[in-house]
Amino acid sequence: MIDLDLKQAVTRRYFFQECGVGIGKIALAALLGGKSLSALAGPSPASPLAPKPPHFPTKAKRVIYLFMAGGPSQLDLFDPKPALVKYDGEPVPAEVVKDQRYAFIERNASLMASPFDFKPHGQSGAVLADVLPHLAEVVDEICLIRSMHTDAFNHAPAQIFMNTGSQQLGRPCMGSWVTYGLGSEAEDLPAFVVLNSGGGLSGGAANYGCGFLPTVHQGVLLRSVGDPILFLSNPPGVDAKLQRESLDVINALNQDHLDLVGDPEIATRISSYEMAYRLQTSAPEVMDISKESPETLALYGAKPGEKSFANNCILARRLVEKGVRFVNCYHEAWDHHSDVKGGLEAQCANTDRAAAALIKDLKQRGLLDDTLVVWGGEFGRTPMVESNVALGRSKGRDHHPQAFTMWLAGGGVKPGLALGATDDIGFHITEDPVHVHDLQATLLHLLGLDHTKLTFRFQGRDYRLTDVYGNVIQKVLA
Repeated sequence: MIDLDLKQAVTRRYFFQECGVGIGKIALAALLGGKSLSALAGPSPASPLAPKPPHFPTKAKRVIYLFMAGGPSQLDLFDPKPALVKYDGEPVPAEVVKDQRYAFIERNASLMASPFDFKPHGQSGAVLADVLPHLAEVVDEICLIRSMHTDAFNHAPAQIFMNTGSQQLGRPCMGSWVTYGLGSEAEDLPAFVVLNSGGGLSGGAANYGCGFLPTVHQGVLLRSVGDPILFLSNPPGVDAKLQRESLDVINALNQDHLDLVGDPEIATRISSYEMAYRLQTSAPEVMDISKESPETLALYGAKPGEKSFANNCILARRLVEKGVRFVNCYHEAWDHHSDVKGGLEAQCANTDRAAAALIKDLKQRGLLDDTLVVWGGEFGRTPMVESNVALGRSKGRDHHPQAFTMWLAGGGVKPGLALGATDDIGFHITEDPVHVHDLQATLLHLLGLDHTKLTFRFQGRDYRLTDVYGNVIQKVLA
């Protein structure tokens, strides 16, 4: 039998404090050593963000996720339905909407035709609405998935589900899982960066939170206007020497505490202080798109000094060039419960040129092959019209989780493919259904990660991004 006093004395805290393992000191030394240490010895294995090998060889090394929050209407952009034109204004058949739930409209609402024309484009012949003229130019580089479906029909839970694999708060998002699995190649920038344009996210910061993973994997929100991070600049009277001396004292105190208790969050705190120090130089430089050529700015439709999706797309490319592993570009502006025509015209004008330019720019720089680009929202829109006099709504579409469209490009994805199909009115999936967990499993697979093996033990059990199910979409793999 083990003596109780001895059992209590020989703890992890004792091990770290008395045995001289010094894991925290190794991590701090790697951080303070900067580029010179990395150049001589490579990333320290003690650093939680040191690059890690994937489970298997793969093309993709990084992700740019263009998250179109609000739910873009697939029926007005990617999935044309002549039957909606034929039966425009007629009630939806009762058997089609049986047992369905909606956020605002009645189940017997009338069908509504798309106000846009659709045409085939490129060698693939992919059909797109005429409000996507720039995406039409690169349609042979993308893979359309017209058969997405999700479990949630309201914005916040659906956004959180798409980003984290769960409708519950507190789960790690995709960016956090990816950096946990692969680390980062960026020395002076965060591994996981978040950029936002449009309005506020319904799911809030939970969309890019690290959940129960160590907080070093939290998404870092950078601003495209002003200081990239609030309070990044030193206040008057604090020069670089004083700041460095102050950080050294703080880090020494944190290191003593880490040696005493062995809490990994203290190591994260040390890492965060050092990253913030380096960000004062690296972040303003990488966020300054005025250094781009006039031709590149024109390609994206970007203007320095503005908060826009176009600027964020350029920033995403600049960030992945610097080794950032995962960039989320959120654009919350697609919730068109009224005037779907006017709403889509406005948002396509804001996003279509830049999204297509990102693909062109990555390709000409030799980055598209190993950069995975993802475009899509949390769900789609109904084939039925939403009109509500009390709410001032007319000719809109309600939330539709049963079928919607997303697209992928680069990073080992089969270009020029249109996967999946829906019924005559775009209500139900009829071919190659793709669940949110299937998409997440595929994104991890493209990065060389087995979604069933990328796990983290929390509260007594192993968790993963795809929960307990999800299959790689083999048909989209190049």
